Amino acid sequence: MQTLTANERNFINRFQGGFPLQPRPYEMAAEQLHCSEDTLLDTIVSLKNRKLLTRFGPLFDAAALGGGLTLAALAVPEERYDTIAELVNAYPEVAHNYRREHALNMWFVLATETPQEIEVVLQSIEKMTRLPVYNFPKQQEFYIGLWLQLAANNQLSTVSIERPASHAETPATGLDDTDRKLIRATQSGLPLEKTPYRKIADNLGLSQQDVLQRLQAMLESGIIRRIGAVPNHYRLGLTANGMTVWNVSDDMVYEAGKRIGQLDFVSHCYRRPRHLPLWPYNLFAMVHGHSRDEVNEKTRQIEAVLGDSCRGHDTLFSSKILKKTGLRLAA
Repeated sequence: MQTLTANERNFINRFQGGFPLQPRPYEMAAEQLHCSEDTLLDTIVSLKNRKLLTRFGPLFDAAALGGGLTLAALAVPEERYDTIAELVNAYPEVAHNYRREHALNMWFVLATETPQEIEVVLQSIEKMTRLPVYNFPKQQEFYIGLWLQLAANNQLSTVSIERPASHAETPATGLDDTDRKLIRATQSGLPLEKTPYRKIADNLGLSQQDVLQRLQAMLESGIIRRIGAVPNHYRLGLTANGMTVWNVSDDMVYEAGKRIGQLDFVSHCYRRPRHLPLWPYNLFAMVHGHSRDEVNEKTRQIEAVLGDSCRGHDTLFSSKILKKTGLRLAA
């Protein structure tokens, strides 16, 4: 378990979202944390240097930007696994890739500039690997957001927050070229200096006020899901990762998804398509824990919530991170 200072814990607990859109955001955030601006900046630098933050800045919704996003899987023969992983990871569109314990043992997230490109890339992967690709696009989002809380003893827990599901059932149409340049300039994170939005504005030849107004508009429209820190839950102690999947009757999956998405320990909850006969599951819920036993106990809690609406389930534990670059949107 990582040992964190009080300032580090307080920052992570408070600013996984809601980071200020103000000319001096670190100063405003520091006031809320009862520390100095310089101390806060040093705190964030320390967390990043120790790889305790995956990133810090705006988190964009690929669908809201008009891009394509999907989850896909392969059943890879063991003797070809390393070769196939190398082939799949070579695609720049592949943002995350995990080995999971199932007949479908390679699961990757694909992000493309347009929805139409998803199928093109999937067909290319199928051709390159000579394996069938199973596509699991999001059909309905019930919850997304791994929100962590650190206690004074550095014990880590997950919490559910009140937030709407994605705004972006249809992509935003009001983005101009300047918005897209701003997205490219901020999607890797905010500058760690006292006036980060002025730094971004200077680099783009804009006014600071224009940058702030455009980011605010994107936040309100759902193009930006939130602005804040993304803690590295693996390095902070949540080392067990189970993708729980559930076979729920279609007429009950909406209510089931809403209930499961409200559980504190569920970080993502989606409806995705079945692939019969291999894959009868249509509700996906990601569960994190300090151990597999903890994940299994949380899975039993989900089963109890679903009751008779559940006709079967499985838990696909992640055994290896094959690639994790984060989503990079072409905008």
